[in-house]
Amino acid sequence: MRVLVKASGIEDQQMVFDHNLKAYEILDMIKDKLTYPCYGCKVDNSYRGLLHNVHRDCTVEFLDIRNQAIWMVYQNSLVLLYLKAVHDVLGKDVLVSINNSLSKGLFTVIKAKIDQQTVEAIQRQMELLVEKDLPISKQHIKKSAAIELAKSYKQDETVRLLNSLDYNDDIEIYSLEDEVEIFYNFLVPSTGYLDKFELRLYRNGVLLRYPHPTNPNVIPYFEDQRMLYDAFSEATKWGQLMQVNYVTDLNECIKNKKTLDLYLLQEALHEKKISDIADMILQRKSRVVLICGPSSSGKTTFAKRLCVQLGVNGLKTLYLGTDDYFVEREETPLDENGEKDFESIRAVDVKLFISDLQKLLDGQLVDIPSFDFKQGKKIFGQRLTKLEKNQIIVIEGIHSLNQIMTEGIDEKEKFKIYISPFTPVSIDHHNRLPTTDCRLLRRMVRDYQFRGWGVSHTLESWPKVRAGEDRNIFPFHSQADVFFNSNCIYELAVLKKYAQPLLMEVKPSDSQYGEAQRMLDYLRYVDEVDDDDSIVNNSIIREFIGGSVLVK
Repeated sequence: MRVLVKASGIEDQQMVFDHNLKAYEILDMIKDKLTYPCYGCKVDNSYRGLLHNVHRDCTVEFLDIRNQAIWMVYQNSLVLLYLKAVHDVLGKDVLVSINNSLSKGLFTVIKAKIDQQTVEAIQRQMELLVEKDLPISKQHIKKSAAIELAKSYKQDETVRLLNSLDYNDDIEIYSLEDEVEIFYNFLVPSTGYLDKFELRLYRNGVLLRYPHPTNPNVIPYFEDQRMLYDAFSEATKWGQLMQVNYVTDLNECIKNKKTLDLYLLQEALHEKKISDIADMILQRKSRVVLICGPSSSGKTTFAKRLCVQLGVNGLKTLYLGTDDYFVEREETPLDENGEKDFESIRAVDVKLFISDLQKLLDGQLVDIPSFDFKQGKKIFGQRLTKLEKNQIIVIEGIHSLNQIMTEGIDEKEKFKIYISPFTPVSIDHHNRLPTTDCRLLRRMVRDYQFRGWGVSHTLESWPKVRAGEDRNIFPFHSQADVFFNSNCIYELAVLKKYAQPLLMEVKPSDSQYGEAQRMLDYLRYVDEVDDDDSIVNNSIIREFIGGSVLVK
């Protein structure tokens, strides 16, 4: 058996074996030479766990947490370790919820009285389990047995989900001694792989923190993300208001023909929030509104809906997109790989932008450029503009909250908004739906519909987009005056209709096949909705599926 082995930090090498091996056994032969620890692999473009049995000629590429799928493997494995430690310390009957990402970790809620001493005891137990390097075993059981297992743990939402599945395939379960859990992804082979984590008592829960892809060997510095915590709390309240907390709740709404109610209630919540923000801007007498958020957050639709609400408050608006201030294509900076870096702030003509902004605020006539993406240059002479009385400037772009973009402008003039889609919907208590994957689905549908890009192109470029967000967007969200959650609680069911056929076209020979399959697995628990015609034409989701009156 010939195996071509790949990994970061080593040259590709051909290995020959006369018998089958587990992937982790091959990893053990090379791990001392690797740049970062690996927790999963690709076998001929398909994601596989380290417990995978390598039994034929193939290519095995070992992956670390800089890969999104493998980062989730580490997180899910750590969750199993955490659940085991909680139950060892507090008892098997204690319920634990894995809620959302926060402060470079996961925010969890333990249904018991906890304090700092309790958290320290749980951490010590986790460390002891890691030191013992206990095996994490995987087995397949019948769906009926999985349902009984979920019932024994009082996981009603998991029971409902398993009952709703229209297939009778065996269910994968993972065991760590007496801790048995259902995970919808593969885990690491043993606790010894999970040596990097930190627990922190926070608000009414516990933060389970771990390395970030930007530095896989280090627990990140703790940042108290109070605004994001409040945003997730608001998202949870919205989910409770609409009675959609788990995918089974959403699926039942679809089955019972109640999606129209969801559409209307979601839009009412968004409109109320936008109206509240407009009122805050009026009260603050801000002249410059700055809107920032990661890719596929719905910044353009939000900005234009905000302009409408500001108009209701008697304020005229001038809309500016920072994309119109890109430097000429030949001046675009290069990244570490020698490729054009359109995510960098150096890709923006900051000097011209600040000059135009200051002139507008001073009441001068300004020739605002429009960027021609085909020609790769700014076009002038089409937007001669002068700010009117009571007119404010609404600026939307990924760098809007970076102080460099508005240097010299009085802080009292600015109102800062951070926007991102935070979903309150989970698969069950222990398996969440990452916000990052929701944004990726939005982007692949939009790229195909309006930019002529195939799914493989979107999937291939996504890691670069994410890296740009880590550098240029996420460090500035704490400066915002307000957060807007652009998630539509029903959107996974709507996006599935558009994304699933595209993902299914990705061939096994494509380097993005594994990622396409991961996204299909992500969608298989959500029922598809077929009545999206009822979604209003100014909805944020329309920016991605089409039919928007605000984004052409």
